[in-house]
Amino acid sequence: MSQPDVRHEQGVAMFQQVFGREPRPGSYPEFLRITVDHLFGEIWTRPHLTVEERELVALTAVTLARTDWELRGHIGAALHLGMSREKIVEVIIQLAYYGGWPVANNGLRVAQEVFAELDAAVGEDADRDR
Repeated sequence: MSQPDVRHEQGVAMFQQVFGREPRPGSYPEFLRITVDHLFGEIWTRPHLTVEERELVALTAVTLARTDWELRGHIGAALHLGMSREKIVEVIIQLAYYGGWPVANNGLRVAQEVFAELDAAVGEDADRDR
């Protein structure tokens, strides 16, 4: 197997570990390939930081950048990796001092939306099981 193929397989495996699902191609499949191969296949697989620590870094970065779409995904990833809602909220609160109150306010709003969507989905699953 060639090095690019190995890197891609490692990237897909890491993406699945972080997000709990397969990478889904969007409007730009080539960008997804670059993301999987380089970001998840090379950067996320480096030594010295755990996957959970890397997720905290990513959660911090996307919160500070106010990229709501990515923040939603990384809140989901953090939960998937076993972080509590309280821990996620605490990270965002601390960022008020480093990125400003509007950054933290936005991050908390996004987190609240994600948590509400997850709660609604769990409620729907419970209704179906009855």
